[in-house]
Amino acid sequence: MDARYLGIAELAETPSVAVVIDVMRAFTVAAWAFARGAERIVLADSLDEALALKARHPDWVALKDGPPAPGFDAVNSPGLLRSVDLGGRTVVQKTTAGTVGALAVREASLVLCAGFVVAEETARYVRSRGYDRVTFVVTGEDGRAEEDLACAQYIARRAAGVATDAAEFLHRAASSRAAAELAEGVRRGTHPDDVPLCLELDRFPFAMVASLEDSVMVLRPSKRTA
Repeated sequence: MDARYLGIAELAETPSVAVVIDVMRAFTVAAWAFARGAERIVLADSLDEALALKARHPDWVALKDGPPAPGFDAVNSPGLLRSVDLGGRTVVQKTTAGTVGALAVREASLVLCAGFVVAEETARYVRSRGYDRVTFVVTGEDGRAEEDLACAQYIARRAAGVATDAAEFLHRAASSRAAAELAEGVRRGTHPDDVPLCLELDRFPFAMVASLEDSVMVLRPSKRTA
């Protein structure tokens, strides 16, 4: 399998198959939302769009990066979201990097969103379909986020069927700038458990597939069927 690793700004053309990586924290949060019962996640282009969707659908749950803000129900923190009951709910998510990356490849034939918590199921999804070329979108730090690159490289190896010890990749992520900023409280809207929760390998038994539905990008879990 030919794996390419590109930042959002490096996406000169729409790839056929894209795996969008945001370990800390968008797609760890998305996975937790599904684990807490969310039916789907709408990926918003902007804070204004997220608020507009929430205004039209008051029963939806809107979340964003940073501290709590008027109109939003939650923040982009797995540690804070893990105790929220989202049974049957639609979540609207807007983040600095993850949702931007997914929307940048919205025209791809397949878009998967991932972090370490769904790494193996994401790799299995790609491997089972025999894709020859996969673009991994490294969303953080203009494509240089070490935690996202480490996760992308790990998933790529597993998708290619290579037996791989995850320890090195998890260590790179744990030593990343994002992990340090979360641990030190540089980023707002956090929980002390956010970093370890983001580094829980294969916590959830599903991949996450994004596709256009009625002009909005919608993320849904895809569980193994065989």
